[in-house]
Amino acid sequence: MNPLAKHPLRSEAGSSGAASASPAGPCSVVIFGAAGDLTKRLLVPALYNLANTGLVPEKFGLLGADIADLDAKHWTGSLREMLESFVGDPEAEDQIKQVDDAAWDRLTADADYVQGDFTRDEFYETLKSRLEAIENSQGTGGNRLFYLAVADRFFAPIVEHLGKAGLVTEDESGGGTWRRIIIEKPFGHDLASAQDLNRRLLSVVDERQIYRIDHFLGKETVQNIMALRFGNGIFDPLWNRDRIDHVQITVAETVGVEGRAKFYEQAGALRDMVPNHVFQLVAMVAMEPPVGVRAEAIRDKKLELFSAIRTLRPEDAVRGQYGAGEVSGQSARGYREEPGVAADSNTETYVALRLAIDNWRWAGVPFYIRTGKHLSERMTEIAIRFRKQPLAPFQGASLDGLPPNWLVLRIQPDEGIAIEFEVKQPGQTMRLAPARMQFRYRDRFEPEPNVGYETLLYDCMIGDQTLFQRADMVEETWRVVGRVLDAWGRDRAADFPNYRSGSAGPDAADKLLADDEPTRRWRPVALDPAESGQ
Repeated sequence: MNPLAKHPLRSEAGSSGAASASPAGPCSVVIFGAAGDLTKRLLVPALYNLANTGLVPEKFGLLGADIADLDAKHWTGSLREMLESFVGDPEAEDQIKQVDDAAWDRLTADADYVQGDFTRDEFYETLKSRLEAIENSQGTGGNRLFYLAVADRFFAPIVEHLGKAGLVTEDESGGGTWRRIIIEKPFGHDLASAQDLNRRLLSVVDERQIYRIDHFLGKETVQNIMALRFGNGIFDPLWNRDRIDHVQITVAETVGVEGRAKFYEQAGALRDMVPNHVFQLVAMVAMEPPVGVRAEAIRDKKLELFSAIRTLRPEDAVRGQYGAGEVSGQSARGYREEPGVAADSNTETYVALRLAIDNWRWAGVPFYIRTGKHLSERMTEIAIRFRKQPLAPFQGASLDGLPPNWLVLRIQPDEGIAIEFEVKQPGQTMRLAPARMQFRYRDRFEPEPNVGYETLLYDCMIGDQTLFQRADMVEETWRVVGRVLDAWGRDRAADFPNYRSGSAGPDAADKLLADDEPTRRWRPVALDPAESGQ
């Protein structure tokens, strides 16, 4: 199954519901940070998968740029070695059976590499001449996609240098030549820095040229949330405050900081996960139906949703930091014992929030979200709890004794959808028992090598911004969490570390739910999406 065969959000740049996607038009891809881990493990494997399914254009160029002292031969050789290491590795993001030489050659034919300092003008003169040589040899027509797989401090300087060198100026004569820029998160560290980054980027290029990428939205199961909501009439009458009691969104990780202490000490769980990954899941669940599948129609609805989320108060948030424990059967040290972490670090590795959405559909329906590291299982799920029946007509039954009904959307690792409800047990008396119906993607569709970036890169090549954030969307998400960030920056946590590695997080997170309704509980952090909470 081609992962792009039925892109549920395809705008006018493609064809919604089409049997298959067509190859992108001629272009060159320039990767800043070409020698980095993101490029090796995700970007180039994703480009290879696109080449292997015929979606990379025939007229295609690849140019790497980095400070590392490499040449084109050694760079592409290291990329090939990484790709081959995925063959037969069940733990690899990209589980491929073998590397197809023809596909690899299509991707790397005439590939080049430029070594230098991103902050110096002369680097961009060399980059320009090398890129033009590739464009002439490959016939790409001057269409350019610049991928900034670098630390966020380089985003604005690189774009400003590209503008100064004339590398991102589009053809206004009617020739249709395009120039696009992809940037990875973080899109700022707070509202003020996000506004400053947007100002600097937009002083060089137009918003339509900027693709703020969030790899969560490349996952098929995330995109399928909209297909589930808007492609099935049975759910629409239930998708509102009259029928839904609350929503829980969990993004749990078993890994710790994994050598990223320098970054994580500055970011923390809230900045790292919530304004981007988690809020994108909230948007998919809570946004209003768009008037069409055009990118701007969908992004407008997401902006409306973010604008309706009430600014969080400190009492709406719980932070945690993991101590020592055991994860997946292995002993795990506490965060403060990680290399590069301060012995008295105040950085949170867990956050739980209670969101209130002030609009007609969701007024009074809390959205509880949590994300953390060194938890008991790796899982991402959205669980929608429906309201209980107003009365239990069965003899001897009480409403308190009836389990709630849930719709569970599992994003990873066991992608699928589960519905939990009550049925009558066989026998002469009316006794109820919980039942679960479950759909798993692996049971219905043949798995394909996919690292989560294929759809996003393809969309950039064809100019579809549906799955990418706009400047105003980014600023709204930072507005929502701003007061909490300020409070946590001001006040030290008195109880860190406050949860054991391998647990479900700090006990204080339970109060967010119980304070609203004493019977509310988090669902278990468990691999099986059929396991229900209270």
